[in-house]
Amino acid sequence: MRLLHLAGLSLLLALAGCATPPALEPAAPAPVTTAKPELPAVVPAGPLRPITAADAASRGVANLQPPADLWDRIRRGFKMTNLDSDLVRQQEQWYSSRPDYIQRMTERSRKYLFHVVEELERRNMPTELALLPFVESAFNPQAVSSARAAGMWQFMPATGQYFELKQNVFRDDRRDVLASTRAALDYLQKLHGMFGDWHLALAAYNWGEGSVGRAIARNQKSGLGTGYLDLNMPNETRFYVPKLQAVKNIVGTPENFRAELPLIENHPYFQSVVVSRDIDIQLAARLADISIEDFKALNPSMHRPVILAAGTPQILLPWDNAKVFQRNFEAYNAGQYASWTAWSAPSTMSVPDAARRVGMSEADLRSVNAIPPRMLIKVGSVLIVPRTAKMQDDVASHVADNGQLSLAPENVTRRTTVKAGKNETVASVARRYKLSAAQVADWNDVAASAAFKAGQQVVLFVPVRAATSAPSVRASASSSTAPARAAARVTPKRAAKPAKRR
Repeated sequence: MRLLHLAGLSLLLALAGCATPPALEPAAPAPVTTAKPELPAVVPAGPLRPITAADAASRGVANLQPPADLWDRIRRGFKMTNLDSDLVRQQEQWYSSRPDYIQRMTERSRKYLFHVVEELERRNMPTELALLPFVESAFNPQAVSSARAAGMWQFMPATGQYFELKQNVFRDDRRDVLASTRAALDYLQKLHGMFGDWHLALAAYNWGEGSVGRAIARNQKSGLGTGYLDLNMPNETRFYVPKLQAVKNIVGTPENFRAELPLIENHPYFQSVVVSRDIDIQLAARLADISIEDFKALNPSMHRPVILAAGTPQILLPWDNAKVFQRNFEAYNAGQYASWTAWSAPSTMSVPDAARRVGMSEADLRSVNAIPPRMLIKVGSVLIVPRTAKMQDDVASHVADNGQLSLAPENVTRRTTVKAGKNETVASVARRYKLSAAQVADWNDVAASAAFKAGQQVVLFVPVRAATSAPSVRASASSSTAPARAAARVTPKRAAKPAKRR
């Protein structure tokens, strides 16, 4: 019986193993879950509770909540070592006692701050550096220092040229929001690479890398420290990083300083729009449906009334106005986009002569091209002049990118009289004072081949410097001015390497 029981049990097991299961219902889709960190091997006993923000911060867990505003985003990116000194306290007091000033500069920054933060994060740089234009220029892209540093990042002309910021008759990229931010962050990264410390990099940005390098070398030679607070610096640089630290502290905890920061949304303020034709700034603002002031605030590098597409192929417009501009630009059929063009002076000439050539009044030519009094326009200079209705071509790229206005001062002359010597002629007097015989003849109402009697009074108009150096020339009571040519160019020269910024 026992054998029969075992055999039956074996048969049942075999049949169970060979059985085909019934058709299954389609499986329900697995629930989609967000990836979570692996749990620890041992789970503590007791009920689970949600992780609070304090827990997340203490455990180094990334805060998954998006920034409430741009200020919050900036605070999250602080990476620089804090500077704690009496100078910082002094600067905190200065800023916090001027709430109107803080309000003005923070309101001004709302147009540019998002872009600066984006660029810093893209480069993995400390977001404290987004606050540097508050120290440099109060976020004013039109700011110009007494040392000719310009823009919200305050580039000197030579340093700007080194970092490929164009400075020509049409625009100054030291004021351009995109170009100057790119150059400033390039420069700061370069300086951080040189010194390995953000405080020293900032000191070099203000004082020049050569000056900081020499100050470090002096301290090393004397066995002294080489940190920012250890160096012997001019007062401006000594206060520079404390100013930034003070602004950082106020932005970090404005309630501690009774400061109110305006709401700046974590959203782009502007976007870039391609310009395919030369266009007047006034028309561009009208097609974008914004005021000329708002247009210039976003495009501060342009210092002429026309945008040249070959040199400035894009403009910045408020986010919601970019599409408005594109639609209106494509539909525009009221005539030319640009009423201005570029003209190159064929020779050195006076401003009145140039005005007559281009069909403008002298006052208008001076105003639109910013030509000061008593200056000559040198050959090859590029000026903005009216564009005729027949002119179809836009300004060429080599002119739009490199046009310069070169001026030469008109020398001041004084009316003088000299006594003619024995056998003196118009030609001999002209040679003696380096004048033309035609001029001497005209001033004295005689022929160019005429001779003077000994002791005769001869009228001359001589440059003042020549008059003071020539002992035989005597000034008369009456004086006037006459144009004369000189060759002193006033445009800056290109620097071979970054120069001191101040």
